Parts: sequence; structure tokens; C-alpha cells
Amino acid sequence: MHKEKLEMKTLSLGIGWLCLGLSLDAWSLSGRPIEIVGEEGTEKQVRGQNLLKRARRGWMWNQFVLQEEYTGSDNQYIGKLQSDHDYGNGLVKYILSGEGAGTIFVINENNGDLHATRRLDREEKAFYILRATVVNTQTGHKLEPETEFTVKLHDINDNEPTFSKEVYSGSVLERSDVGTSVIQVTATDADDTMYGNSAKLVYSISQGHPYFSVDPKTGVIRTALGPGDMDREQKEHYQVVIDAKDMAGQRGGLTGTTRVNITLTDVNDNPPRFTQSIHQFRVPESSKSGSLVGRIVATDRDIGKNAEMHFTIVSGDGMDMFDISTDKDTQEGVITVRKPLDFEKKPSYTVEIRVQNTQEDPRFVTPGSKDMTTVRIAVDDVDEPPLFNKASYLMEVKEDAAVAVAVGSVSAIDPDGARSMVKYSIDRHTDMDRRFSVHPANGSVFLLRGLDREETAWHNISVIATEFNNPHQSSHVPVYIRLLDINDNAPTFAIVYETFVCERTKVDQARS
Repeated sequence: MHKEKLEMKTLSLGIGWLCLGLSLDAWSLSGRPIEIVGEEGTEKQVRGQNLLKRARRGWMWNQFVLQEEYTGSDNQYIGKLQSDHDYGNGLVKYILSGEGAGTIFVINENNGDLHATRRLDREEKAFYILRATVVNTQTGHKLEPETEFTVKLHDINDNEPTFSKEVYSGSVLERSDVGTSVIQVTATDADDTMYGNSAKLVYSISQGHPYFSVDPKTGVIRTALGPGDMDREQKEHYQVVIDAKDMAGQRGGLTGTTRVNITLTDVNDNPPRFTQSIHQFRVPESSKSGSLVGRIVATDRDIGKNAEMHFTIVSGDGMDMFDISTDKDTQEGVITVRKPLDFEKKPSYTVEIRVQNTQEDPRFVTPGSKDMTTVRIAVDDVDEPPLFNKASYLMEVKEDAAVAVAVGSVSAIDPDGARSMVKYSIDRHTDMDRRFSVHPANGSVFLLRGLDREETAWHNISVIATEFNNPHQSSHVPVYIRLLDINDNAPTFAIVYETFVCERTKVDQARS
């Protein structure tokens, strides 16, 4: 009895280190019951010759385990297939079939020893399903039904972690609180996640301290410094290197690496500032409304919408004379003329201009977030043409007025400080018949020819005023002359009338 138990254990140990979940049924040799060692809670012993025997099982294996990446020169031994019909007399032949039978896996047909012929990779194929039977070498009859078993590859840590991307890109607002999430990186390991720690990963940061940290379990990258240290205007781009180590980070584990490019995105934490405290410009007094006076520049360390500016004239004696707007492309303040300027009336103006952001962040607004500058604008004198005292003139004269009679007068002066002398003339394009003239010195308009209201009731002419010192400076004014009617035409019949009367017609008798 002791000898039989010893043989059974020896056989079990011979394959047990290569088997998982091995379950052995009790069987007897020479009709005598044996003792088997089973799992906790199962029957420990079968004693006595007269007890009922357990059902006999032909095969003594269930699943083999084979280590992957075998590097030996000989075929790798897997285990032994043993039938209770094999009495060692050479009459039993073991036959193998299934996945890889005869190529990857071979069996010694005489003793059931199972070998692998080449190096196997669990990550390519984790297990193989095979079938085996035994036959009588003399008769060829099967001594056992064909039974299926599994060869499972035992994982070793032969794969380093790999990240889903070689380079990640992430961003986070500048001045974010400590612990603000930036981006999550993910690595995977091709080794067996169900066995040991070969695929258990731990993340760590090897470059990027002290600005960022990484959660060792999840791979989430977070800010590690406070708002005052994460300033885009000081440093905008960071390169962080993250390692993923298997074996739960223990010594001897394999490591994969990825790079993460992190950009601090802008918040409106900088107010605009003028580049000069005082600006000076000159503008001709002849400038029209909307004419450019000059541009003022303010700078903002922020970017995009956070750097957009709004300019306002807040005080000064030129508030009503000038406007300011923002050039959307350059963010400069554009000063323009609002009302007509007159050097002789006011030769200079001063205005105070304020600049501020169009979109302010209340978290960063401070009393100094608005900047001011002084703008002085000098009005340059321009040699202007003579200016008539009226925009147009209306004159009346009787149609029978004699030649050289004055119809009326016009008046113009040089608006410049020099007060140049002015001479007058008729624009002959408006008086082709030369009916009128004007005194060159005093502007009196008089007749050159007689007029007839019944011929032309109105005469529209233009008078020119020209500077003596600068003939190029001249101006025109329209003069409308209305002719007043006099009784200088007798009545006339429209047609010649003819009539007839009978010779015997009585006095006062109407013709019928």
C-alpha cells in the first residue's frame, strides 16, 4: 500500500509543476484502493478493501503549463501523458493531434513524453488545444478514447509598456490652481494581466518637475505649482516626459516612455499700457471730418481676445473736436478729426485718453488696470481761399435799368492771418452773353448790357474771389439776379378778327 501511494505521488509530482487545476480520480492497482491527496474539503483517504471503488479515469492530466520564450537548445519538455493501460511492455503507442501537433508539439509515442520543438510567444498565442489517445501497437485498436487537453503558455515579463501616442499635446490655463488636470496618458503592456505583475503599470514623471505631476495609477497629469508660478508670459511651453514601468514599479521591471508637450493658455491677467505718457501730433486746419490725426500705441502682454483694447477720450478741450477708435488689426488707437478746425480761432488742443481691455477678467482687475496718456494736437495754419460772407447772393434789378447800374455787391475776405487782398471777377462760363461785370476791388455787380424780363426773367452767374498774393487760392459764389417787370408792352390781340353785318340792320340789333 505504501509503495502504491509513493508511485502515485511521484507521478503527480512529475507533471504537477507543469499542470494547473489537476484533478485526479481515485483508481486502484491490483484491485486495492489507494490514497490520493485532493483539495481542502474533499475526501482525504479511501481505506479498506471492501469499500466501493471510485470511477476509474484513464488520463492523469488536464492542463499543462509551458514557459514562453524558451531559449534552450533542446526541445522543451512539457510533461508526460500516462495511461493506466501502459504497463511498460511496449504494447502501447501514444498518438497526438490538434493545434501544432507534429510541428510545434511532439510526443514520444512509446512513453508519452510531450515536448515543444521551438520557442513560443504567449503574446502571439496564449494556449493550444491538443488531443491524445493510445492504441495497441499489435492490433491498432484504441485503448483510450481521444481526450482533449490544453497547453497554456506561462507569461514572462518580455514586453515593455507602450503608450498610445509617441507624443501627446495638452494645454491648461495659466495661473490654474495646484492639481488642475491637464491631460491623461495611457500605456498598455502586452504581458498577461491575469498573472503576476508583468502588466501592472506605474506612471512616473522623469522630466517636468516641479511644474507638473502624474498620478501613478491613472496617468493623469496635473499642475504641481500654484497660480503665481504658472505664468504664460514667463514661460508658455513645457515638455514633460512620462515613464510607465511594469512589475508595479518594482526593480527589474521594463519601462516605456512618452513625451507630452504642454502649453499654458492665456488668461487676461495683464492690463494694456501706453508706450508713451505724452503724445504730440499736428493736423492741418483744412482737414475734413474723419481725417487721420495720428495713432497711439499701447501694449498688452496677453494675446488674442485678452489683448483687445478700447480707447476713450475722457477729458480735455478737444473732446468735441476729435474722435478715437481702435484698429482691429493692430490694436492701435486711431485719432481722427470730428469737427472743422480753424487755426485762427484755436491753434492747439489737449485731450486725455484712456485705454483698457474690451474683455476684463474680474479675477485680475486692479485699480491700475486702466492706463492714461496725454495727447497734444497742434492745428497748422493753411493758406485758405477767400471766404465769401454769404453762401449765395440774390439780387433784383428792373428790366429797364441803364447800363452800368449797380445790381448789388458781393464780399469776401482772406481767412488767414495774413489777410491777403482779394480781387473779384465774373465766371464767364456762367455769363456767356457778357451782360454783367463786377468791380475787382469792391465786389459791386453792374450791368454791361440792357435787360428784358420778357426775354429772360432770371440770370444766374458766378463771381470769383482770388487772392492777390496767390492766384491759385480762389473761391466761387453763386449770384441769382431776378429782373423786375415794368409796363413796357401794349396789349395785343392774339388774332385778327373779321365780321359781317346786313345792310338793313337796326341800331343795337345783334347779329343772329
